[in-house]
Amino acid sequence: MKIKIINKSKHDLPHYSTSASAGMDLRANISESICLKPLARTIVLTGIFIELPAGYEAQVRPRSGLAFKKGVTVLNSPGTIDADYRGEVGVILVNLSSEEFIIEDGERIAQMVIAKHEKAEWLDVEALEKSERGAGGFGSTGLK
Repeated sequence: MKIKIINKSKHDLPHYSTSASAGMDLRANISESICLKPLARTIVLTGIFIELPAGYEAQVRPRSGLAFKKGVTVLNSPGTIDADYRGEVGVILVNLSSEEFIIEDGERIAQMVIAKHEKAEWLDVEALEKSERGAGGFGSTGLK
């Protein structure tokens, strides 16, 4: 699929690292480093603007290596970029580690997955069909 993009960053367009990658890395586009203190959060801008077709969203997700090695993740994961949003793509990062994390210009800070979605139409009813699970939730299916 083709998606319109404006790249005002100093970096290449997001791209797939391998032929089977689901996500494209997003890079920080900042004029100076950002010090993300433990338990702090910030929005990191990417310098890109996209125009998605209706029926699609861009999901902003953590990079597994950054989350595991540094404790830095996307706070509202996955973040959703709607098809009618035309502003700059920003990533809300949080530092869940006990050490400061320095975000440098060009650093891969998140990944973006393009996904199709459906529009729901609610049917107001008096009762729902019974299921094997019923109302059980939050661990009701067991530990193993």
